[in-house]
Amino acid sequence: MRVFCGRANPTTGSMEWLEEDEHYDYNQEIARSSYADMLHDKDRNIKYYQGIRAAVSRVKDRGQKALVLDIGTGTGLLSMMAVTAGADFCYAVEVFKPMADAAVKIVEKNGFSDKIKVINKHSTEVTVGPDGDMPCRANILITELFDTELIGEGALPSYEHAHSHLVQENCEAVPHRATVYAQLVESRRMWSWNKLFPIRVQTSHGEQVIIPPLELERCPGAPSVYDIQLNQVSPTDFTVLSDVLPMFSVDFSKQVSSSAACYSRQFEPLASGRAQVVLSWWDIEMDPEGKIKCTMAPFWAQSDPKELQWRDHWMQCVYFLPQEEPVIQGSTLCLVAHHDDYCVWYSLQRTSPEKNGSIHQGRPVCDCQAHLLWNRPRFGEINDQDRTDQYIQALRMVLKSDSVCLCVSDGSLLSMLAYHLGAEQVFTIESSAASHRLMKKIFKANHLEDKINIIEKRPELLTSADLEGKKVSLLLGEPFFTTSLLPWHNLFFWYVRTAVDQHLGPGAVVLPQAASLHAVVVEFRDLWRIRSPCGDCEGFDVHIMDDMIKRALDFKESKEAEPHPLWEYPCHSLSEPWQILTFDFRQPVPPQPVRAEGSIELRRPGRSHGVVLWMEYHLTQDSTVSTGILKPAENKEDCCWNPHCKQAVYFFSSTLDPRAPLGGSRTVSYAVEFHPHTGDITMDFTLSDALDDGH
Repeated sequence: MRVFCGRANPTTGSMEWLEEDEHYDYNQEIARSSYADMLHDKDRNIKYYQGIRAAVSRVKDRGQKALVLDIGTGTGLLSMMAVTAGADFCYAVEVFKPMADAAVKIVEKNGFSDKIKVINKHSTEVTVGPDGDMPCRANILITELFDTELIGEGALPSYEHAHSHLVQENCEAVPHRATVYAQLVESRRMWSWNKLFPIRVQTSHGEQVIIPPLELERCPGAPSVYDIQLNQVSPTDFTVLSDVLPMFSVDFSKQVSSSAACYSRQFEPLASGRAQVVLSWWDIEMDPEGKIKCTMAPFWAQSDPKELQWRDHWMQCVYFLPQEEPVIQGSTLCLVAHHDDYCVWYSLQRTSPEKNGSIHQGRPVCDCQAHLLWNRPRFGEINDQDRTDQYIQALRMVLKSDSVCLCVSDGSLLSMLAYHLGAEQVFTIESSAASHRLMKKIFKANHLEDKINIIEKRPELLTSADLEGKKVSLLLGEPFFTTSLLPWHNLFFWYVRTAVDQHLGPGAVVLPQAASLHAVVVEFRDLWRIRSPCGDCEGFDVHIMDDMIKRALDFKESKEAEPHPLWEYPCHSLSEPWQILTFDFRQPVPPQPVRAEGSIELRRPGRSHGVVLWMEYHLTQDSTVSTGILKPAENKEDCCWNPHCKQAVYFFSSTLDPRAPLGGSRTVSYAVEFHPHTGDITMDFTLSDALDDGH
C-alpha cells in the first residue's frame, strides 16, 4: 500500500506531496535510530550483564523465582541476558511495533521463546492479573529508558507507573541507581551559543557596534538541553569554577516520583569569574553496592580516561544559566538543579533555596524570539567576528553609495552591515512572523528601525511596491535558512534569487555570487559505529536487527547523506578534498540538471568509512566562506571542520564492519546530480579497485 506524504521542500521552498510506502515513517525512525550504536556500546552491555546476573542471584538466594520486567526492550538483548543469567521468566515490553516484531524474531532465533514474552505496548498500558499481560508482578525491573539528560525519554513517569502497578515493593532494579553530576564553568565559546554578542563593524565613519536588544540580554534562553560530545570541547575553551557536584540521585528499586523537584548543592568557587554554563552528565550503578558503574563523565572527570567509552546515544549536557553571574573564589554559593517529569534546568543562588523559600523555579522559556528562530550553532555563527569580518570585506568590494540592497536570509544581520557600510537603502525579507518580530527588536535597539525596511512575505510574492518602486542593485544572502538540514538545502537562496529576478536592476550584484559542492573521503575514529552491523552482541545473535536497519536504509531519504556536526566526530581524510558541482547565483536556476561524475584516488591508507560533503560560498571572486573543512588535513591529523555547521555524511556500507581490513579500495567513483525542478541532489559513491596494501 502506498500513501501520500506532504512536506515542505527545504531547497525550493514549495510544498510537495510524495508517494511513499505505508511504513515510510517506521523505516525513517529505524534508519535514524541509535540501536546499532547502543549494541556497539561494549561498556554498557557488559555492565548491564553484570548487574542482571547479580540481581538474579540475589532473588534466587532468597529462594524466590526470578520474574523479570524489561521495559523498553528494543532487540530483547537485556531480556536474553536475564534468562541466560537464570531468570525463570521475562516480560519484555516494547511500544514501537517494528522493534517489538524484531525482538520476537531475535528471541526465537536465540532459543528463548519459552522464557521471554514480548509485549507490544507502552508500559503504562501493561496489565497484571489472571487475564492480563503478566499473571503477577515482577520482582526484577530492568530498563534502558535513558537519554543524554537521563529523564528526557520519560523515564520518571515510566518508573513511577511500574512501581505502582507492575513490580513488587522493594524489587531488584537494574540499573539500581542513577546520579546526575554538574560542574559550573565560564566559557565564552559555549556562552556564544546562547546570547547575542556585540558585533563590531569598521566603517569609513569609525567603528559601529551592533548591540543586542535588552530583551535578548534578559531572556533566560531556550529551555531545552544542548547535548554534545563534550570530550571534543577543548579544556582551553572553558574555565572550571566548581568541583564536580553530585546534584541528585534516583533509586530505581523504590517508588519513583515524576513530580517537579529541585536539589541544591553548596560550593565554594575554585576561581573568580563569570558563571555562565553548567556541564552535566550522569552515572548509573547496576547494583546496590555501586561496584558495577557505567559513567557518562567526560575525560577530565574520569579516573582512567584511557578507558573512555565512545557513545553517541548518550552524550553530555550543556545547560545555560538564565543570566551570567559574577562569582568570587571562596565565596559560598548554591547550584540548584530543577526538574519536572521530562526536563532538567539549573540556576545559581547566593543562599540555599530552603533558606530563602525559593524551593521551585519554573522552567525557563524564551520570550525574546531569538532562541526560537536561531539554534545554538546559529548563535555561534552570528557571534563569530572573523566570519562577520569576511562578509564586511566582501560587502566593501561590491557596495556603492547608491546601492539598493535586498537581504534574503532568515534572521540575518547582513542588512545592518550593508547599511553601516554605506548602502543608500536596505530591505530585508523576513518570511516568518517570528523572524520579523526579532529583527524589528534588533533594528530598534540599534536605532535602525527607520533605516531598514522589513518585508514580511514570501519572496515570490514580492512586489515593486514593497521595494518602493526601486530596482535592487545588490542581492544579499549568507545564505542561511532555518528549514535547512543538509548543506545544499541553503540553495534555497538560488530559488529566491530566481523568484525576485524581475526586481533586480541592470548589472545587479548577487552576494554570494556562486556556491560549490565539495567532498572528501574519510576514516572516522568512532562515528562509523552508528551504521556498523553488530552481528553478535555479548554472545547473542542480533543479525535480524542488522537486516532490519539495512532494509530501512533502502528507503529513499535514508539512502542519502545525513547531517552531522563533524567537529564533534573526529576523522581524517583519505583523499584530497575535491569540488564536485558549482552553482552560479548570478543566473537564475537553470531548467536542466547539473551533473558531475568521475573518480578520486585515495592518497592515504585506512578504512574508507564514507564521503563528507559540504558547501562553499563564493562571496566575491576573492572571498569564500566554507561550511566544511577549514584547513587542509595532513597525514593522520584530524580534519578541522566549521564548528557552526553540519556537514553531510554518505556512509559506505562495505567498510562499516569493524572486521573489515585496513587499506582496501584505492579509488572512489562518483555520480552527483542536482535536479532543479525538485531541488534534490542525488548521489552515488562507489569504492573500487580493492587492494590489500598490508596496512
